[in-house]
Amino acid sequence: MPLTDASIKNAKPNEGGKINQLSDGNNLYLWVMPNGAKYSRMTYRFAGKQKTLALGVYPDTSLKQARVKRDEAKKLLSDGIDPSVKRRSDKLTAKVAAANTFEAIAKEWHVRESHEWSAVHSQRVMSAMEYHIFPFIGHLPVADIKPLALLEVLRKVERAGKIDTAKRLRQRCSAVFRLAILTGRCTNDPAAPLTDALKTQQAEPRKALKREEIPGFLQALEKYD
Repeated sequence: MPLTDASIKNAKPNEGGKINQLSDGNNLYLWVMPNGAKYSRMTYRFAGKQKTLALGVYPDTSLKQARVKRDEAKKLLSDGIDPSVKRRSDKLTAKVAAANTFEAIAKEWHVRESHEWSAVHSQRVMSAMEYHIFPFIGHLPVADIKPLALLEVLRKVERAGKIDTAKRLRQRCSAVFRLAILTGRCTNDPAAPLTDALKTQQAEPRKALKREEIPGFLQALEKYD
């Protein structure tokens, strides 16, 4: 007889510390553990071996969700794929993909370089990346980012009137891509060809210092990071 939410809620552990295994049918089971936790499990055979696939913990994974996962696993089996192996492969792929996003590599680059910077400069560099770059391309695999996509991000900064910031961001993005190339995670630097695509800040000549202003200037220069 298929399980219901009511029967699951009322299910109790077996006496003597043994798992109470309740069947929903079609190879789906609910394991009620001695501590009262309730796990959805699917049993199956693959290559002549009996196996068990974890489908979630009730109620975080509802009975309906567990049935959907069971049906998906059965579809894999019908295609000759072991669902347990497929799950491990998917987890590994997701882990590798997460390590290869632009944001992940940018943070790796920041750790490598920031030991030579002052604390203030280090924070300023990361804050600029977090505000201007990561929200737009941070989640993308570094190998998938094209020059045009990066250019659009940098031009948002330009349009805000931060021309020098856009140029510095391009330089830092280029450094991130170079690290990705050196570590085999991409093959080209899409920031490199954007050098001439960005605006150049028009220089404004400053007035010459007067003799009496030089000591103050030198003191300020000494304190500047």
